[in-house]
Amino acid sequence: MIEVSEEAQLAIQQMIQENEGSNLFLRVGIEDGGCSGLSYSLKLDDELSDEDEVLQYESFNVAWDKRSIEFLEGIKIDYTNQGMVGGFTIDNPNARTTCGCGASFRTATYRGKSQKCD
Repeated sequence: MIEVSEEAQLAIQQMIQENEGSNLFLRVGIEDGGCSGLSYSLKLDDELSDEDEVLQYESFNVAWDKRSIEFLEGIKIDYTNQGMVGGFTIDNPNARTTCGCGASFRTATYRGKSQKCD
Protein backbone atom coordinates (compact mmCIF):
# COMPACT_ATOMS: atom_id res chain seq x y z
CA MET A 1 0.00 0.00 0.00
CA ILE A 2 1.15 3.51 -0.82
CA GLU A 3 0.18 6.21 1.67
CA VAL A 4 -0.24 9.87 0.71
CA SER A 5 -0.30 12.43 3.55
CA GLU A 6 -2.97 15.12 3.70
CA GLU A 7 -0.41 17.78 2.74
CA ALA A 8 0.66 15.76 -0.30
CA GLN A 9 -2.98 15.15 -1.27
CA LEU A 10 -3.62 18.90 -1.26
CA ALA A 11 -0.51 19.54 -3.39
CA ILE A 12 -1.52 16.82 -5.88
CA GLN A 13 -5.07 18.18 -6.10
CA GLN A 14 -3.69 21.65 -6.80
CA MET A 15 -1.34 20.33 -9.50
CA ILE A 16 -4.21 18.51 -11.21
CA GLN A 17 -6.42 21.63 -11.06
CA GLU A 18 -3.61 23.80 -12.47
CA ASN A 19 -3.24 21.37 -15.38
CA GLU A 20 -7.01 21.33 -15.93
CA GLY A 21 -6.97 17.56 -16.17
CA SER A 22 -9.96 15.74 -14.81
CA ASN A 23 -8.41 12.49 -16.13
CA LEU A 24 -5.02 13.12 -14.52
CA PHE A 25 -3.63 10.98 -11.72
CA LEU A 26 -0.33 10.70 -9.86
CA ARG A 27 2.01 8.06 -11.29
CA VAL A 28 4.63 6.78 -8.85
CA GLY A 29 7.56 4.76 -10.09
CA ILE A 30 11.21 3.93 -9.81
CA GLU A 31 13.98 3.95 -12.37
CA ASP A 32 17.62 2.97 -12.41
CA GLY A 33 19.79 5.96 -11.65
CA GLY A 34 20.72 8.43 -8.96
CA CYS A 35 23.75 8.20 -6.75
CA SER A 36 22.28 5.31 -4.71
CA GLY A 37 21.09 3.28 -7.70
CA LEU A 38 17.30 3.75 -7.88
CA SER A 39 15.41 7.02 -8.31
CA TYR A 40 11.81 7.87 -7.59
CA SER A 41 9.53 9.15 -10.31
CA LEU A 42 6.45 11.22 -9.47
CA LYS A 43 4.46 12.73 -12.30
CA LEU A 44 0.95 13.46 -13.48
CA ASP A 45 -0.29 11.03 -16.10
CA ASP A 46 -3.53 10.35 -17.96
CA GLU A 47 -3.02 6.85 -19.37
CA LEU A 48 -3.23 3.56 -17.51
CA SER A 49 -1.91 0.24 -18.77
CA ASP A 50 -2.78 -3.36 -17.93
CA GLU A 51 0.40 -3.44 -15.82
CA ASP A 52 -0.82 -0.71 -13.44
CA GLU A 53 -2.21 -0.92 -9.95
CA VAL A 54 -4.47 1.95 -8.84
CA LEU A 55 -5.27 3.35 -5.42
CA GLN A 56 -8.23 5.73 -5.20
CA TYR A 57 -8.27 8.81 -3.02
CA GLU A 58 -11.19 11.22 -2.72
CA SER A 59 -10.28 13.51 -5.60
CA PHE A 60 -7.52 11.69 -7.50
CA ASN A 61 -5.92 8.30 -8.09
CA VAL A 62 -2.38 7.04 -7.57
CA ALA A 63 -1.03 4.48 -10.03
CA TRP A 64 2.16 2.43 -10.23
CA ASP A 65 3.52 -0.32 -12.42
CA LYS A 66 3.07 -3.78 -10.85
CA ARG A 67 6.78 -4.48 -11.33
CA SER A 68 7.65 -1.57 -9.02
CA ILE A 69 5.58 -2.65 -6.02
CA GLU A 70 8.42 -4.53 -4.32
CA PHE A 71 10.29 -1.20 -4.15
CA LEU A 72 7.25 0.95 -3.35
CA GLU A 73 5.28 -1.20 -0.89
CA GLY A 74 4.69 0.79 2.30
CA ILE A 75 6.03 4.14 1.10
CA LYS A 76 4.64 7.35 2.49
CA ILE A 77 4.51 10.36 0.19
CA ASP A 78 4.50 13.69 1.99
CA TYR A 79 4.75 17.33 0.95
CA THR A 80 6.65 19.97 2.87
CA ASN A 81 6.74 23.68 2.30
CA GLN A 82 9.60 25.35 4.14
CA GLY A 83 10.09 29.01 3.33
CA MET A 84 11.15 29.39 -0.28
CA VAL A 85 11.69 25.67 -0.82
CA GLY A 86 9.54 22.62 -0.51
CA GLY A 87 8.37 19.62 -2.36
CA PHE A 88 7.45 15.97 -2.18
CA THR A 89 9.32 13.62 0.10
CA ILE A 90 9.15 9.83 0.18
CA ASP A 91 9.67 7.69 3.26
CA ASN A 92 10.46 4.19 2.02
CA PRO A 93 10.72 1.30 4.50
CA ASN A 94 12.33 -0.82 1.76
CA ALA A 95 15.31 1.50 1.35
CA ARG A 96 18.51 0.27 2.96
CA THR A 97 20.65 3.14 1.68
CA THR A 98 19.58 6.59 0.53
CA CYS A 99 21.46 9.50 -0.93
CA GLY A 100 21.89 12.75 0.93
CA CYS A 101 19.08 14.52 -0.93
CA GLY A 102 16.66 11.61 -0.53
CA ALA A 103 15.95 11.30 -4.26
CA SER A 104 17.59 7.91 -4.73
CA PHE A 105 17.91 4.69 -2.79
CA ARG A 106 18.81 1.00 -2.92
CA THR A 107 17.19 -1.99 -1.29
CA ALA A 108 18.66 -5.05 0.38
CA THR A 109 17.99 -7.10 -2.77
CA TYR A 110 18.57 -4.60 -5.60
CA ARG A 111 21.26 -1.97 -5.99
CA GLY A 112 20.10 -0.43 -9.27
CA LYS A 113 22.54 1.33 -11.56
CA SER A 114 24.16 4.29 -9.86
CA GLN A 115 24.59 7.45 -11.88
CA LYS A 116 25.69 10.94 -10.98
CA CYS A 117 22.75 13.02 -9.74
CA ASP A 118 21.82 16.10 -11.78
